[in-house]
Amino acid sequence: MGRLIAVVLFVALLVPGVLLARAWGLAAGRRAVAGAAVELATPTPEGTATLQRQALHGRRWRRLGLLLGIAGVVASVVAFAEASVFLWVPLLVLGSLAGVLLAEVTRQRPRWQLSAPARRPRQGEQISGWLVWTMRAVVAAELVLAGWSWSSGDLDGPVAWALVAVPLAAWLLAEAALLRALLRPLPADGADVPVDEALRTWSAHLVVAAASVSALLPLGSLLLRVGLDLGERVGEGFDVLPVAFVAGGFSALAAGVAVAAFLLSWLRPVPSSTPALAG
Repeated sequence: MGRLIAVVLFVALLVPGVLLARAWGLAAGRRAVAGAAVELATPTPEGTATLQRQALHGRRWRRLGLLLGIAGVVASVVAFAEASVFLWVPLLVLGSLAGVLLAEVTRQRPRWQLSAPARRPRQGEQISGWLVWTMRAVVAAELVLAGWSWSSGDLDGPVAWALVAVPLAAWLLAEAALLRALLRPLPADGADVPVDEALRTWSAHLVVAAASVSALLPLGSLLLRVGLDLGERVGEGFDVLPVAFVAGGFSALAAGVAVAAFLLSWLRPVPSSTPALAG
């Protein structure tokens, strides 16, 4: 009976990760609709220039983030030699996520004429509120678990600092980018409204996905570590708590990989070379 309960609990705790991946799949449809609206519209020259300028800005920052990750790999090799091999992938991922977040939070305001009086869209028109609050909940859970592991002596100082600072910084950058997209007024010319909506939708999904990945992957690793440690202390007896931690860890890791896959496929900028623009 104990093993049956463990299996049922394990499967049940995998469900949140599956639901989160499903929600991001639906978000892909929202982005596709926003991109199709741009392809069907004929933006003003300012709108076309904005699309091209924003695409160039994003590529520059993402390349810079990748270069920062490579520089981190080189520095880890110099500092830790062969032991640094386990840091290569995390450093590259961290640099790439930093490039995505910095690209969105530093975007310049479009140069088209703004609506007067100022009109602003709701955040729900850009991204699902469920995804935004899930990002916040995941970051909070990761910070709490990292702080608890740190205070109990299970984490060393540098590792604990990294597990706290990285998700916290990613969350703050994501919130800043979301706030900028929310407070920016709509353009005055109706032809540029689809472009503006697509830019907001692209930016909101990129930053929320990047911040979610930065918290889900370390959260999953921490949950697995805590669950395995608890399992060793329990020994041969049965305890639901280690199973819950391990299942939660697998769920968080699976969700983090799924969101990262969506993020990689979404790095393409808002389409600008469309039949309407070319013709």
